[in-house]
Amino acid sequence: MAKQSFSADQLRGQFEELLALSDSDPQAAILKDILGGVLRMNTARLDMLDLKIINRSLKEMRYAFRVFRPYRHRHKVSIFGSARLPAENPLYDLARRFARLLVEHDYMVITGAGDGIMRAANEGAGRENSFGVNILLPFEQGANPSIVDDPKLITFKYFFTRKLFFARESHGAAVFPGGFGTHDENFEILTLLQTGKNNPHPVVMLDVPGGTYWRKWELFIREDMVATKLISPEDLNLFRIVDSAEAAVKEIVGFYRNYHSSRFVKGRLVLRLQRPLTPGQVEVLNDRLAHFYPGGKIEQRSALPEEADEPELLTLPRLLVPYDRRSAGTLRQLIDMINALP
Repeated sequence: MAKQSFSADQLRGQFEELLALSDSDPQAAILKDILGGVLRMNTARLDMLDLKIINRSLKEMRYAFRVFRPYRHRHKVSIFGSARLPAENPLYDLARRFARLLVEHDYMVITGAGDGIMRAANEGAGRENSFGVNILLPFEQGANPSIVDDPKLITFKYFFTRKLFFARESHGAAVFPGGFGTHDENFEILTLLQTGKNNPHPVVMLDVPGGTYWRKWELFIREDMVATKLISPEDLNLFRIVDSAEAAVKEIVGFYRNYHSSRFVKGRLVLRLQRPLTPGQVEVLNDRLAHFYPGGKIEQRSALPEEADEPELLTLPRLLVPYDRRSAGTLRQLIDMINALP
């Protein structure tokens, strides 16, 4: 990120230009609010370290959004896994093959830009289909040769801004065996899905045939979380465990067979579809899921007036779902049912 400084006259000119914009412009209104927040920080006299964290975070996010923006039309998968696996490990080849197959379906990959699984995935996808979101660490990690010096390589100081972009810019996640960092990223993604803080998307956990890494992990989830009611049985629908690159790609691509995207409009969940359902298919969904949505019914309709801010999506058919945000696993079941309809 190039360092940029402004003179007092330049800042004054930009302030005046921003303040002259109409409040009816949604972007101008938000930018004015951000500016007001900066001015209030001066009044609050925060500690220097606090200000440095805010300043660096804002710079990192602004730069990363600019890098990702031209590629928003492409589906991407965030890939997590150990940086310590050598190239001769079978998991390395699995990650490389998985990324290569994703590219054949017009997907891009986002990795942490390090060695091991990350390097394998960048190799498989190729530089033109890879993003690297590196992290500054005192002992690891430089960017791997497959992504180093690429304009789509971004280096973050803070883990929280880095993880934001793994979640914000991806349409799926693939998790390979790894250490603390891998589990941190994995649980971050699952938590965002479980709590509805991220849009529904597929999560696959890959191991080699006969591997026990994720099976033992799943056993812990079932016996020490589900059985003791720390999570709900439906939460198991938020991930899939597979032992081949082909199965992982099928799971991710299949998630978007008909489902396109979603958003909440005044508390109502809107699922955007690639193709409309027949009235009979909508009734099938209502019959199968009536016990999950008591007192409400799934309704197919066109775009709501509040969705006019996404003009490129207005022609897509919609399902209006009486979803209470309490069971992301059930929502995943609904999406799977939609995708399975002929």
